[in-house]
Amino acid sequence: MITLPAQKTFLKKIAVCCLIVLSSTFINKVYAATKVADLKCEYLIDPLGIDALHPRLSWVMDDTRQGAAQTAYQVFAGTDSVAVSKGIANSWQTAKIASDLSRVLYQGKALQPFTKYYWKVLSWDNAGKSTSSAIASFETGMMDKTNWKGTWISDSRNINFKPAPYFRDVFTAAKKIRSARAYIAVAGLYELYINGQKIGNHRLDPMYTRFDRRTLYVTYNVTAQLQSGKNAIGVLLGNGWYNHQSTAVWDFHKAPWRGRPAFCMDLRITYEDGTTETITSGKNWKTSLGPVIFNSIYTAEHYDARLEQPGWNTTNFIDTAWKEITNRSAPSANIVSQAMQPIRNVEKIPAASVKKIDEKTYLFDLGRNISGVSQITVSGEAGTIIRLKHAEKLDKNGRADQSNIDIHYRPTDDKDPFQTDIFILSGKGEESFMPKFNYKGFQYVEVSSTTPISLSKESLTGYFMHSDVSPVGAVSSSNNTINKIWWAANNSYLSNFFGYPTDCPQREKNGWTGDAHIASETGLYNFDGITIYEKWMADHRDEQQPNGVLPSIVPSDGWGYEWGNGPDWTSTIAIIPWNLYLFYGDNKPLADNYDNIKRYVDHINDLYPTGLTTWGLGDWVPVKSVTPVELTSSAYYYADASILAKAARILNKTGEAAKYDALALKIKDAINAKYLDRTTGMYDKGYQTELSVPLFWGIVPEDMKTKVAANLAQRVKEDNYHLDTGILGAKAILSALSDNGYPEVAYAIASQETFPSWGWWIVNGATTLYENWDIQAKSDLSLNHIMFGEIGAWMYKGIGGIKPDPQSPGFKNVILEPHFMDKLDHFESAHVGPYGKISSSWQKKDGVIEYSVIIPSNSTATLSFKNTGSKKVYQGGKLLNVVNGLHLISGSYTYVVK
Repeated sequence: MITLPAQKTFLKKIAVCCLIVLSSTFINKVYAATKVADLKCEYLIDPLGIDALHPRLSWVMDDTRQGAAQTAYQVFAGTDSVAVSKGIANSWQTAKIASDLSRVLYQGKALQPFTKYYWKVLSWDNAGKSTSSAIASFETGMMDKTNWKGTWISDSRNINFKPAPYFRDVFTAAKKIRSARAYIAVAGLYELYINGQKIGNHRLDPMYTRFDRRTLYVTYNVTAQLQSGKNAIGVLLGNGWYNHQSTAVWDFHKAPWRGRPAFCMDLRITYEDGTTETITSGKNWKTSLGPVIFNSIYTAEHYDARLEQPGWNTTNFIDTAWKEITNRSAPSANIVSQAMQPIRNVEKIPAASVKKIDEKTYLFDLGRNISGVSQITVSGEAGTIIRLKHAEKLDKNGRADQSNIDIHYRPTDDKDPFQTDIFILSGKGEESFMPKFNYKGFQYVEVSSTTPISLSKESLTGYFMHSDVSPVGAVSSSNNTINKIWWAANNSYLSNFFGYPTDCPQREKNGWTGDAHIASETGLYNFDGITIYEKWMADHRDEQQPNGVLPSIVPSDGWGYEWGNGPDWTSTIAIIPWNLYLFYGDNKPLADNYDNIKRYVDHINDLYPTGLTTWGLGDWVPVKSVTPVELTSSAYYYADASILAKAARILNKTGEAAKYDALALKIKDAINAKYLDRTTGMYDKGYQTELSVPLFWGIVPEDMKTKVAANLAQRVKEDNYHLDTGILGAKAILSALSDNGYPEVAYAIASQETFPSWGWWIVNGATTLYENWDIQAKSDLSLNHIMFGEIGAWMYKGIGGIKPDPQSPGFKNVILEPHFMDKLDHFESAHVGPYGKISSSWQKKDGVIEYSVIIPSNSTATLSFKNTGSKKVYQGGKLLNVVNGLHLISGSYTYVVK
């Protein structure tokens, strides 16, 4: 098992959902009654603020008996929880429906805003026995923008004014309160307080969007924070991406939506007598300034504790010196619910060490690279200026070095140092500071002070921040380098998941499309990320030009429509919805984005009618060999057209399916006509990327796959089993080998520990994935990049053999193609899909392989033994014929290969 101390917390989180069980005997001993569990609405547990007219309701049949399956279901939904528990529903009650579906669209009475709905499921197993779920709930939000009552307000400052504004209001609740909800939409970022208490534990709300086209609001249950009588509401606004005051090459300081942060809020109170009252943002509110004297999502935050106003968000605070607010227009006409997992401080990371450089300077090391913030606790004289410089590496003198991450920053003066928080002490004893409206990528924090200070290792703590998506995957093996690579890939994936996928958490924080689609399978095997991806696809729809063009970064201020946005990058519009369909079995992402995929593909076809396109960046950051951009971009164009044809067929658009099948074939034929030598089985010069990309994307003619795969394996051998690819080749090469008869060659690459390889990073101390194979590179050397992250997915696919079946997606039928690697003694993998936990694990002893599988109830599997050589497969001592594979019903299985 993985033994790194820093991995313990992560592994503890996944232990419950991904425990590998190796014996059917054990399963039978612990078997309990069937359960209907994991009820979700829109992939969230008991969510608040749902705007969907027909929300998706899903559940899991939890039954470990062999062959357990659902044969029928019945859904009950209504506004009375007691009635629903008794099987009486006033909103929606289906008949008993003979079906194994475990996700349905709500199809009852029209959902009303501000209403809590309770629901449950009756599920019948294949013995005809019914089991009831517990009661779950979802609560609607605004449902329509016309239901807002509040006014958008701000202060009277302009976009260049740096201090962050406070806002407050006091109101009286005259009656006894039954429940209360706060609905808040913000242009920028915010923290919300009621009667002195911060509401919720979200960070950096609302999520980043194209603000002038879509604005998100967040819903909170604030019943417990309110009281009868006087109540105080406080709001602190931050800039976020809405008012980008730092200057860098992407020109976000020139964004068309830019404005001084503003908000609109409705606090809706329901009293015990059934009446309601809405407290709204408006002219009665007051505003002032506070201790946050500068905040930038890109660089850092500056905080002057001498400017704190204690009690500013309580009823007794005297606000006579506060100013009137200013009414503002809404940033967009499209204000919708933020129905997704929020960003949180997910993991607290104590400093691993501290080094005292002098009386005024200390260097803290967290022991691992993260995205997030640091919190410092310190005492000192009033006016003492503390600077916290965050970096990923150290220079030759052992000091924090930002030279690898500040290269795109274009400061206009020295007042906004990169990734450097500034904390000015009040002098009132021990004080703590943690940024509210910023995050960084770092391992080291160099703390310097204008006066001598005393710090210990406990004085500084790191917080790993990211979208708080649940872990749904686990990998472990006898090779600790492989284990560390898996962990590092997950760290980089999470470090670049902030309501949208990013490339890196320090230098850019941009939603680079290429990085995201390359890493999407790694993400989906390991984390339940559909809500973030669906939000990001809505960002794509906001950004797409009428002619179909997308920018290379999403969201965008306009940058990226002219560079880096060819099909090798912006294929996100097709690849992400397709992967969501494969992993969740949900065609909604395909339906939501179908017209956008179509416009995109049609535009490429208009520009490049031959089927070959040179539009793209190509195999970015290669080791040495350069593949033609036309080959890789045309391959992604083919992938887009193929996905579009499959989506058309799934959505019953048969005419368009035929049209885009023909287009995909035209592209495929054009690629092969120009680049494939049918005599030799070589594409172009025979580089690793040139051979692996056509294999991975299904471009190689069926009769040529064996020869092309053999050439790829030979090329890798000639390269001493090391990589010679950039990011597009790294996405393709491992699966291209393991899917085509060369799993041991793929494993040789994956487990390498010398340059260039993933393991080379690990043996040199990496706890995340890097941007460049060369750890001494002079450019393109972020130490927390996800663009080489496909290896994390390949461990599930290429070793564990767990794959979704396109013909029965969402792991309704699991494709199992394990590979028993010669140089591994054991390997365990597990993934929790829509039907429950799938596990595929094996161990060797004295040349005998014991392979164990768990298939969750209500699903099946197709098991193939691909690389057993002359060995035979046995179950319970009986020799099996596995030539055509095995079809498995749900349950647990153990096989012996010898």
